[in-house]
Amino acid sequence: MVLLTACASFSPDNGFDSVKNAVNQRTSAEPRWARTDAERGEVRQAVTSLLGQPLTADAAVQIALMNNRGLQATYSDLGIAEADLVQAGRLPNPRFAFERLVRGDELEIGRAFIVNVLSLLTMPARTQIEQRRFAVAKTRVAGEAARVAADTRRAWYSAVAAQEGVKYMQQVKDAAEASAELAQRMARAGNFSKLDQAREQVFYAETTAQLARVSQAAVAERENLTRLMGLWGEHIRFTLPERLPDLPKAPQQLEQAESDALRQRLDVQAAMQEAESVASSLGLTRVTGFISLLEVGYQHNSETGKPPQKGFEVELRLPIFDTGNARVVRAQHTYMQAVERAAELAVRARSEVREATNGYRTTYDLARHYRDEIVPLRKRISDENVLRYNGMLISVFELLADARQQVASVNAYIEALRDFWIADANLRSALTATSPGATTVSRRTSAPSEATAAGH
Repeated sequence: MVLLTACASFSPDNGFDSVKNAVNQRTSAEPRWARTDAERGEVRQAVTSLLGQPLTADAAVQIALMNNRGLQATYSDLGIAEADLVQAGRLPNPRFAFERLVRGDELEIGRAFIVNVLSLLTMPARTQIEQRRFAVAKTRVAGEAARVAADTRRAWYSAVAAQEGVKYMQQVKDAAEASAELAQRMARAGNFSKLDQAREQVFYAETTAQLARVSQAAVAERENLTRLMGLWGEHIRFTLPERLPDLPKAPQQLEQAESDALRQRLDVQAAMQEAESVASSLGLTRVTGFISLLEVGYQHNSETGKPPQKGFEVELRLPIFDTGNARVVRAQHTYMQAVERAAELAVRARSEVREATNGYRTTYDLARHYRDEIVPLRKRISDENVLRYNGMLISVFELLADARQQVASVNAYIEALRDFWIADANLRSALTATSPGATTVSRRTSAPSEATAAGH
């Protein structure tokens, strides 16, 4: 008994090392569990060091994995699950009963030492069940860390793209302002119609409003990233790089993506482990369903003037009113529920991988199309318009409108590049970690329409 009890002890890392390895393999970052004030101080120092230079996507993920307080709370699930495992490996405390009865000059004293034998017999099975639940907890915690890492990476791409979009929209606004001011001066001199002047002014007004919306969107994206990294105080003044990473030279070649996802995804692994754990619980319930209590006790009774009585006591709860079949049926349905949920998750994982793969390839082709076709064509048109303006073949307004269209094309390329990197993060998550959520849909939020940009 002492040996069995001694085996039930806590591990030095509470199972966090396996979580750290799983997350590191999928995110190239190392989560950190700060459990003491000293460790929290070390984390804060590491965060300060990482924020001392322009924040990269990998650095943002690293900060989130060690500074996101919600994730730190999730890490505590490991300690809770291990505590249940240790408790399952320990015997319930024996009961000691004492009675003292007086009849005239006679004194009767009874002593009993009672042990729950059923708990002793089922302790190996209960320990195995808790071991499986501990394994499930480790996989789920790793999956949650991977999800936060993916969210942070997506937020970083969105924040950098939004910041870059504000810069280009400011250029559009400056060009519109110059055009509107020039139109106003020419109208006062009688060289410009009121209709054309109104067109230039309304475009300037709409561009100003669009800049305000884009600026607010950039603030929202930055704050989302700040929340995921768990930053506050002086740390919120971090610096983002001026532009997104370049498009890779070639897209990934994905072979057997669906089978890879079923083998590597943490949420699928957790669901399968959960089903195995429930199966173990079902086996134990079938064994103990009809007998819920079996206790054996040693008794020693002494009475005045008589020799002491020694013996033992066996207590068995008889299955007369509660035969235990309800517990067995409940366990069977719980097991089937876990199996069906695991199967449903496997189907969903396959679908999400197909969707993420298609989104990755589509956004890559779109970004490359903007980079290799649309932006160079806009640049060529702009160069030709400069030549025509120098030859007095076009007006300054046409030159400014062309400049605005060129900036809008560059801005559209930035959004396409952002969508690609977000699709890349979604694909990583769908293949190795957990559900990536909805596929990113390309959207134009910062560039004015073609007609509006042209001032017509």
